[in-house]
Amino acid sequence: MAKETKVILTDTVTDLGHKGDVVAVKPGYARNFLIPQGLAFAWSKGAAAQIESLQRARRAKSMATREDAVAAKTAIDGQTVEIAAKVSDSGKLFGGISNDAIAQALRPLADVDPRAISVETIKTTGEFPATVALHPEISAAFTVKVVAE
Repeated sequence: MAKETKVILTDTVTDLGHKGDVVAVKPGYARNFLIPQGLAFAWSKGAAAQIESLQRARRAKSMATREDAVAAKTAIDGQTVEIAAKVSDSGKLFGGISNDAIAQALRPLADVDPRAISVETIKTTGEFPATVALHPEISAAFTVKVVAE
């Protein structure tokens, strides 16, 4: 059985690649997740034209959004966003802080995709370093401060 199979991504997949990239993945991952979810299609020699059109569209979009990403980076970089949450007597949260909540707290500074935020799992109050990928080459670092409600 093949150890890896090539697929062409039709959408950006975290830790794998961007739209239009050709990546080698395990056959089961491609067959059971990427292709059924519409995130990729099987690579073939005839797909070269499709790859080129996807990459051309991505380059055009990235040129337009690069300026937006630079502006968002200047707004977010070094900032601290405060999120109030319900806390037990021992200081632990009833649940956790989701990336959606962090994106909502960042909304006054810039509109970001919650999937682009990377932060450790937050289960207590305190300050946590976080980053957000605004563009393939641009990311901003900020701090998430969790306080008791």
